[in-house]
Amino acid sequence: MITFVVCLVVLISSYFLYGRVLERVVGIDASASVPSQTHYDGVDFIPLPRWRIFLIQLLNIAGTGPIFGAILGACYGPVAFLWITIGGIFMGAMHDFMSGVISLRHDGESLPEIIGRYLGRGMHRFTLVVIPVLMILVGAVFIVTPSQILADKTDIPYLVWVGIVIVYYLVATVLPIDKIIGKIYPLFGAALIFMAVALLVVLFVGDYTIPELVDVDNHHFNAEKLPIVPTLFISIACGAISGFHATQSPLMARCMTNEKQAKPVLFGAMISESIIALIWAAMAMAFFAGVEGLNTFMQENGSNAGVAVSLICDTTLGRVGSILAILGVVIAPITSGDTAFRSARLIIADMMKYDQKPIYKRLVVSLPLFAIGVFIAFIDFDIIWRYFAWSNQALSVLTLWMITAWLVRRGSRATLLALVPAIIMTYICSSFIFVSNQFVGLGATTEAYIYGAALAAVISGLLMLNIYKNGKQRAQI
Repeated sequence: MITFVVCLVVLISSYFLYGRVLERVVGIDASASVPSQTHYDGVDFIPLPRWRIFLIQLLNIAGTGPIFGAILGACYGPVAFLWITIGGIFMGAMHDFMSGVISLRHDGESLPEIIGRYLGRGMHRFTLVVIPVLMILVGAVFIVTPSQILADKTDIPYLVWVGIVIVYYLVATVLPIDKIIGKIYPLFGAALIFMAVALLVVLFVGDYTIPELVDVDNHHFNAEKLPIVPTLFISIACGAISGFHATQSPLMARCMTNEKQAKPVLFGAMISESIIALIWAAMAMAFFAGVEGLNTFMQENGSNAGVAVSLICDTTLGRVGSILAILGVVIAPITSGDTAFRSARLIIADMMKYDQKPIYKRLVVSLPLFAIGVFIAFIDFDIIWRYFAWSNQALSVLTLWMITAWLVRRGSRATLLALVPAIIMTYICSSFIFVSNQFVGLGATTEAYIYGAALAAVISGLLMLNIYKNGKQRAQI
């Protein structure tokens, strides 16, 4: 349990220590005007209390990620604790905080707009296509999975649940953010925290043993095909770093009433998510009496983390656990799905400079997005979804390079805080292309890692050249 406790303490301490460092790096100004004041529209730009924005942001970025991803990552062994802790602090929390602050400083602009502002028109055009597609894909998948689970647990047919979820998504996407999201998300966010805290108590007072980190070996039952580098870093995304988060931060940047809210809302939500992931990774290993037991269970159940969640909650938390399990596997993805569609709407609206105050204009943008999402939901997109995990981390790479460019434009001495994570994640995504069977499929061979390093070096070199070439061009920051 020592490894787990140390990681938990480090994560909590990072909020007060590293969070403060980042506040100084960006120059948080409590007197600065914010988008909710300068661009108030009663729809997306609405001032909300700090506690409410925090819980909304936590639920937006979490979904099932810090639960399912952590359980899948735990199959590798206690080495997962290291990635959740180090990645969550120096990559994920920095990534979410910095991208959100940059959006805050640019009137709440969406991610493609701020990427284009600092990485050029080419990247802007690329992300304007890729990011909305990813958001629609997230929304489409989160139409299907909750509907399937609800159909299995009730007598209501699958297609009826699909219709109910779609109608909810449309309403939540077009209504002002304080009407549905602002009212019910804090409740579900609080439930997510309660579930994690309850499991933490179980870990400390129950008859469980959390494995210690004594090596960095790969304990996964399919270790040959799923090496730690880069697969672990792709499997645990939301608990460490996720590009999807940077699409959600602008939503909250439009609701902040003061720049001082950035640390608790953005940095704090990511650290909270990492703590949730840490608890679930520990619980998964401890509940099944070790990593070997967890791997056996996952192998027998087709690596279905949802089955593990239900069993753990039912056994450790009783009836309350059963309710929380349903909340985790149904409500959490739904709340990520609707904000994915909302983010897509705002990205398209920003691109078109299309005012979103009139509801008919929100519908003009939203209805085509939903038509595409519904179409995807009714086809076999299992193969496409397998690529989303990589695409999500690739998006975090672009965001990290954008943050690096922003720091260079500011003349900051802290550029390495973003540059090092950017290079590391560039290598992770590049090596995955050559290692994984989803792409080239060379496996964990020397050649694959060399090719990955070469590609990462080329990409990093080109981006660094572009950034430092334009470094003297002081944008409004």
